[in-house]
Amino acid sequence: MAKVELRNVHKFYDGGVKAVNDFSLDVADGEFVVLVGPSGCGKSTTLRMIAGLEEISSGAISIGDRVVNDVPPKDRDIAMVFQNYALYPHMTVYENMEFGLKLRKFPGAEIEQRIKEAARILGLTDLLDRKPKALSGGQRQRVAVGRAIVRKPAVFLFDEPLSNLDAKLRVQMRVEISRLHRQLGATMIYVTHDQIEAMTMGQRIVVMKDGVIQQVADPLGLYDNPANRFVAGFIGTPPMNFLEGVIRKQNGILEFGINGGELLPVPDRAKGLLQEWMNKSVTLGLRPEDIGSLVAEQKPGVPRIRAEVDVIEPMGFESYVYMRTGKTSFVSRVEARHCFEVGKQASPAVLMDKARFFDPSSEKTIA
Repeated sequence: MAKVELRNVHKFYDGGVKAVNDFSLDVADGEFVVLVGPSGCGKSTTLRMIAGLEEISSGAISIGDRVVNDVPPKDRDIAMVFQNYALYPHMTVYENMEFGLKLRKFPGAEIEQRIKEAARILGLTDLLDRKPKALSGGQRQRVAVGRAIVRKPAVFLFDEPLSNLDAKLRVQMRVEISRLHRQLGATMIYVTHDQIEAMTMGQRIVVMKDGVIQQVADPLGLYDNPANRFVAGFIGTPPMNFLEGVIRKQNGILEFGINGGELLPVPDRAKGLLQEWMNKSVTLGLRPEDIGSLVAEQKPGVPRIRAEVDVIEPMGFESYVYMRTGKTSFVSRVEARHCFEVGKQASPAVLMDKARFFDPSSEKTIA
């Protein structure tokens, strides 16, 4: 296995279009790193530059102790798993997995041993004689992963490998790939637009937007301490609520006044930083589970916000409750049997000590 380093990597296309802008990242030997962001943010382009399938415009990429800017893909000691599986339809599972090894002139006995080991790990032993058309989507994806495993590369690269699978299979494959990482101790870089995949699989997550890294952190670090509004809104389901308002002081108490109505006390940890925002506009960020949940309702002295219930989405063990206060809408994530009624007034408790505040201009986190 090997570490991967990217230093000030840029990718420009004709017309001056910036696909990736000043990307720098260190991936440790054996680490599982996920690149996540919306479509067009540059994450797949970054992965393809690591693989050598895209030329970099400037900067440096190293795999192990070797700069690979000018090294062809086949000599970079990487294996890539694609979204569309890229299996040879006329070959059996066994033949698909052995193809790359035969090209590299591995001995027949070693090829067989590697394929049998990969098939055992991935549960493909009984499928080795089948062709891709006789496999389900999940089985095809396991074959694509197996073809990468037999290579025993320094680095595994995954480009949205689960996006063609149905919801149940995606969950299953997430678990299998995470288990595979633990078994192999391999360096893995994984690209997805799905923040749930990122949160459940990555040891560290790189959030990207418009070709620029927004934040790099472990999953809980991203969730609890987002660097800016984009990260706060991208990570989490349902996404964080953003309420626009003004910081003001009333009767010696620092408060956040929602545009159009309600007042909420500023938590103690944020008071010092928000003093300079007195009578200025700020954005309040609240996670859905911090509004109206039993944890909030049962905590003494917690402020409340008056609202009208618009929609309730039952999700099984929990519900998403969409509410309105004045012209401001927000969503609450509550226990399924929590009593809210559509069209009725409600006063859900708000855990303001969990709140985040953002500069409306720069969208960076204030507190």
